[in-house]
Amino acid sequence: MKITKTQRLILYSLGMFYRQLNQPLVEKPIQVQTSKIAFIELLLLSGIVTKQRRALYKNLETLENKKLINYDTKMIHFTELGLQILSKIEKEVKPFISIGEYFLDAEKPKRKLQTVIKT
Repeated sequence: MKITKTQRLILYSLGMFYRQLNQPLVEKPIQVQTSKIAFIELLLLSGIVTKQRRALYKNLETLENKKLINYDTKMIHFTELGLQILSKIEKEVKPFISIGEYFLDAEKPKRKLQTVIKT
């Protein structure tokens, strides 16, 4: 299924948001969910997504039309297909995230680094 880069970013953001919220609740029989409005507000607040509010609504609508997400009592849920696509996206970005995390905690190289003055 073909989805745009922005739709992939929104789907991935929703997945990471739910994963982060529900991590402390793994052993409990409850889950936290969000509404479309609250999720859009969160995306806009993050500054990562540069789309306007209306464009985000339209992208979420498109994801719903493609049966990747659905709404139950105004709360966003992933469909099975949506979870499969999310899994593929996670596999694609994992190496990039891993290398970023590695360099945050990596030891300094044994060889001396050269410092240069930028002009």
